[in-house]
Amino acid sequence: MINQMFELYFAPTPNGQKITILLEELELPYQLIAVDLLNGEQHTTKFRTLNPYGKIPVLVDHHGPGGAPMTLYESGAILWYLANKYQRFKGETPRQEALVMQWLMFQMGNLGPFLGQAHHFFNYAPEMIDYAQKRYYREATLMYEVLNARLGEHPFLAETYSIADMAVYPWVSARRAHRIDLNDYPAVASWHQTIKQRPAVRRGFAPLRDRLPSKLEPEHRKHLFGQQQNP
Repeated sequence: MINQMFELYFAPTPNGQKITILLEELELPYQLIAVDLLNGEQHTTKFRTLNPYGKIPVLVDHHGPGGAPMTLYESGAILWYLANKYQRFKGETPRQEALVMQWLMFQMGNLGPFLGQAHHFFNYAPEMIDYAQKRYYREATLMYEVLNARLGEHPFLAETYSIADMAVYPWVSARRAHRIDLNDYPAVASWHQTIKQRPAVRRGFAPLRDRLPSKLEPEHRKHLFGQQQNP
């Protein structure tokens, strides 16, 4: 165990789970600080001093560059920071490192945002909008087609297991929310099963999942989608 202390402000969403998976893979000690998204803790003044955008995850490294504490938000930036700091899961050659960055950016710029919109319009929108559902379902299927083609040729997105796989895995695990059947994407299904069997992934995927509600109440929706500010 590396003698290092991190604080992770966390909720059990795909963006949060990316970080717990990497921390577990790196065998780093960390303190998990739950952020109650349903009741608006992400909008408090206290939390916004950590991330002015009011989103999880936030990582505090008490031994950052030069030994000074460092606070970092945006899940892709946190993944890259940790992988670079410990020189693991970022690619073993310059070619692989470039591929890791490419697929990490694919997740951050395309797969996450589009699947997130599919989640919203299928499950949380106050009214079912046919155009929005069809648009984001088409985008979701395109994302899976891209993943399936890549994983049909390589066991992992960047040739070796990396933070790119860790970034994508939680979103694929949430596939039912965007109406995707992995039987239609056999290479993705095989990859997902391989990742799922890793002990660190199982540990990283577990925290706080028992707190997920069976349904959202109106007050929850205000905090999640209305961007309310709390004192």
